[in-house]
Amino acid sequence: MATSGISNTWINTKTKLNSNSPFKDLGSSSFTPKISITFKKGSTSTISSNKTVSCSLQTLHFPKKYQPAKTATTTTKTATPAKENTAKTLPQKWNLLQKAAATALDHVESALVRRERQTPLPKTADPRVQIAGNFAPVPEHPVTHSLPVTGKIPKCIDGVYLRNGANPLHDPVAGHHFFDGDGMVHAMKFNNGSASYACRFTQTERLVQEKSLGRPIFPKAIGELHGHSGIARLALFYARAALGIVDSSHGMGVANAGLVYFNNHLLAMSEDDLPYHVRVSPNGDLTTVGRYNFNDQLKTTMIAHPKVDPVDGTLHALSYDVVQKPYLRYFRFSENGVKSPDVEIPLKDPTMIHDFAITENFVVVPDQQVVFKLGEMIRGGSPVVYDKEKVSRFGILDKNAKDSKAMRWIEAPECFCFHLWNAWEEPENDEVVVIGSCMTPADSIFNECDENLKSVLSEIRLNLKTGKSTRRPIIEESEQVNLEAGMVNKNMLGRKTQFAYLALAEPWPKVSGFAKVDLYTGEVKKYIYGDQRFGGEPLFLPRDINSEREDDGYILTFVHDEKEWKSELQIVNAMNLKLEATIQLPSRVPYGFHGTFIESEDLKKQA
Repeated sequence: MATSGISNTWINTKTKLNSNSPFKDLGSSSFTPKISITFKKGSTSTISSNKTVSCSLQTLHFPKKYQPAKTATTTTKTATPAKENTAKTLPQKWNLLQKAAATALDHVESALVRRERQTPLPKTADPRVQIAGNFAPVPEHPVTHSLPVTGKIPKCIDGVYLRNGANPLHDPVAGHHFFDGDGMVHAMKFNNGSASYACRFTQTERLVQEKSLGRPIFPKAIGELHGHSGIARLALFYARAALGIVDSSHGMGVANAGLVYFNNHLLAMSEDDLPYHVRVSPNGDLTTVGRYNFNDQLKTTMIAHPKVDPVDGTLHALSYDVVQKPYLRYFRFSENGVKSPDVEIPLKDPTMIHDFAITENFVVVPDQQVVFKLGEMIRGGSPVVYDKEKVSRFGILDKNAKDSKAMRWIEAPECFCFHLWNAWEEPENDEVVVIGSCMTPADSIFNECDENLKSVLSEIRLNLKTGKSTRRPIIEESEQVNLEAGMVNKNMLGRKTQFAYLALAEPWPKVSGFAKVDLYTGEVKKYIYGDQRFGGEPLFLPRDINSEREDDGYILTFVHDEKEWKSELQIVNAMNLKLEATIQLPSRVPYGFHGTFIESEDLKKQA
């Protein structure tokens, strides 16, 4: 499980070898730490760099504060400059050997950090960029009731809106990407026109151990694991694990990305681990029940975007591995939580598959050009590689398939969709239609590049008869905007939909508003948050499952005012994009990832 936990995750940035590279003097003796660790009965394990473990990730001192000085009175976490790992409180449960080994390994890590600090970090791994401003973490906040409301909360909004996000508990000591942060769930509970708010860390195995140690010790998948530095950090981590200083056997994920409510369980997820079961208390607070394996049925990781079919309640999911075959598996859970056997999907290379889609009868799996090549770390680069020689394709598999023999692959050149918003079947055309945001450069989220990111909302048609595909932008070129993070009416997932509600990722990576896009005509209606006001993913909440209008519902979204340094939740009528209510929040809500809504009647049935 340890291997799976570390492998099924994002890893990042490229480091170029040049005359100023820290790798040019690998033959020198300036960095040759060697540690001998004695185990039971005199057996010895030696951990040595042998001059092959050097540093490619360069670290700067962390800024003293995450936010502008004028806002120092808010609840923003304050960060102190990173210190070398030489003086630590060792847990009492460690024996003398473990304490000695822990101290020795800390000295090796300190040498590694000093070496890393010789060259500035790329933007994709620099914490001063990645978690600056309202991307910075906040502390937990207990439940605050009866929040100030401007306008009127619609009566149909009765339950809890939950949104996940990355929120590092500890200050980074090395590279850090926004996606590396610990998972924190923000909860807004509604009852009879009143609202309460709370936010809590998801108590992952990783976070619990780092909390007890008082510092980050698990490797960060994107900010740290690349090049020789990444290899060195992995070696340090597994040396600590072998000695019992840390425990990697119960997962290493951060549970910071997706949320799904299924079979009376609220699950917080990241694709590098099992989900975590989180419970919403009657008063609106959150508690972590624990790592959830569906009653011992799930033996692999699960991606953060599983799909619940609105008709039969089945949960469909994928799991991918970057180390060993099979690189990809598909499975599903019946409405009452019974898992199907895994369907192994053969892939030539381990591929990043962050999302997928379902239709009435099929699952649609992207196999795109961003792949994992761990050997690149040995050459000092990133294991996340944009493979220009590979042709992107989509696999179409029957939902109830017992194996992948009948899976149909249809090529879709130069297509990388980080998210797929919906898909449906058009039998009259022998086509499966996929709606997604095609992103270029494909690896720009993970690897620094000069080209600006472009995310184009697209219609991709996969012809089951001819085996060919076509792709077109849904919005006219003159109105093109970056659209990322959002959803369609969840009651119509997998069926033909007219509208999608997507974040206006302008200026990237901030979200200045959201767009209601007519997928038939390409018409775009925008809702803008205002001057220096930014938000995140818009959540569409249907007013009534039996409503005849697909857009009959409300948009819920957290919004932060960067001038006043205050956050609020806005409720917008999805039909006319008029603001219905604004709820002032007692603390800042950082920009985050994906959310869900649980109706009050469903909350009463929680496991």
